[in-house]
Amino acid sequence: MLLHIVARGRIGRCPEAELVDRYLKRIAWPTRVTELPDQGGKMPLREPATKLVVLDERGRQYASKPFAELLGRWRDDGVRETRFLIGAADGHDGEQRAEADLLLAFGEATWPHMLARAMLAEQLWRASSILANHPYHREG
Repeated sequence: MLLHIVARGRIGRCPEAELVDRYLKRIAWPTRVTELPDQGGKMPLREPATKLVVLDERGRQYASKPFAELLGRWRDDGVRETRFLIGAADGHDGEQRAEADLLLAFGEATWPHMLARAMLAEQLWRASSILANHPYHREG
C-alpha cells in the first residue's frame, strides 16, 4: 500500500525536511510526498481504492498501535493508497473534511504544517515497524 503525504506549502531545506526524509526512507512500504501551493494547485487524482486521511485538530486521536492496526487492516483489505492531507495555515475546507475516510489529530493543539509532516512521517515509520514486529516501538 502506498503511503502518500499531500501537503500544502513547500518544506524546502530545513530540519523538519530532514526528519521527514529520515523516517520515510526507513519505511519498507512505498511512499510519496506531493507538495501543493498554500492555495490552489491540482490535487492528485484519487483512485477508487484510496483511503483519504485528513489531518485536523478536531479529528480522532490514535495511540501508535491502534493506528498501525488500522493501516494494516486497510492494507490487508486491498487498499492501494492511503493519502494523508496536511493543510495550510487555514486548515481544510468542509468539503475536504466531508470526503475524508478519517479525520486524524495529533492532539488538540494546532501544529505548524512542517512539524505535522515530520510527526506524520515518524508515525508512519512507527506503524510500519509495529506491523513488521520491529523493535523500534516499545510499549511501556
